[in-house]
Amino acid sequence: MLMFLFLVVALAVVVAAVTLAVVGGGESAALPEAAPERLDDPLPPDRPVDRADVEALRFPLAVRGYRMADVDDALGRLGAEISERDARIADLEAALAGARTAAGADERTAEGHR
Repeated sequence: MLMFLFLVVALAVVVAAVTLAVVGGGESAALPEAAPERLDDPLPPDRPVDRADVEALRFPLAVRGYRMADVDDALGRLGAEISERDARIADLEAALAGARTAAGADERTAEGHR
């Protein structure tokens, strides 16, 4: 019985020592608060996004997948740039069609004067 009581006390001392070691005993300074893992926006702010930028985009993991705000921000930026490029392409195609029409009209005018 004495041996059993000794083992229980020894086990309690070991558990207490391990707990204090893990918790830190309250004597040392508190650990600094860990910064949440956030997206370092690798999308360049000073130039349009290209294919390599999109392929290099990696989102940090959160508890249940990815941080929705980070993904929404990146998708919003990509959507805005795609819309801007589509508008620019439409403007350039309209300008090209106008230039071709004007060139065709100039040719017909030049042939009519001959």
